[in-house]
Amino acid sequence: MRIIAGKYKGRIIKVPNSKLVRPTMDMVRETLYNILVNQIDFDGIKVCDIYAGSGSLGFEALSRGASHVHFVEKNFPIHKTLLENIKSLGAEKECHIYKMEAIAFAKMSLHDKYDLILADPPFFKNDIHSVVRNLLEKNFLNEEGRIIVERSIQTGKEDKLNFGIEPFKRIGDSLLYQFFGRE
Repeated sequence: MRIIAGKYKGRIIKVPNSKLVRPTMDMVRETLYNILVNQIDFDGIKVCDIYAGSGSLGFEALSRGASHVHFVEKNFPIHKTLLENIKSLGAEKECHIYKMEAIAFAKMSLHDKYDLILADPPFFKNDIHSVVRNLLEKNFLNEEGRIIVERSIQTGKEDKLNFGIEPFKRIGDSLLYQFFGRE
């Protein structure tokens, strides 16, 4: 998998050999970032990539100018590959990994505030509804911050019911939901 744009454009990211990882497809990443670059100035922002897997979503933000990216990944072999990707980019100073469940991360009372939180959970992992609710209630976002969640069209009805919003974009079989810090 390659980084699409920015200072790391073309750099290869290792994808863990695991059934637990479903990397965001290039088409979805490219479309998402084409939307985001028109809405966000990436220079110096703080980003969190939850259910990080290979870290592709977070690395795209880092490549486009984010100053810090925090990754949340609980699985040890996947965590190990994510760490290798950080080292291969020479981004150890800009990156931090929280080795924990997404729901535990979202319940933390002492935490950083982010300008952008990206969440690409396994499609049928429904703790994402509680994760988003906790992130918003516990003020994980800066005032102008946003959360982007990628889900499957197969979970669309349940997601709309639990999130209380419609997806803002459909890309193939993926649905994208967006939440703002001041909602």
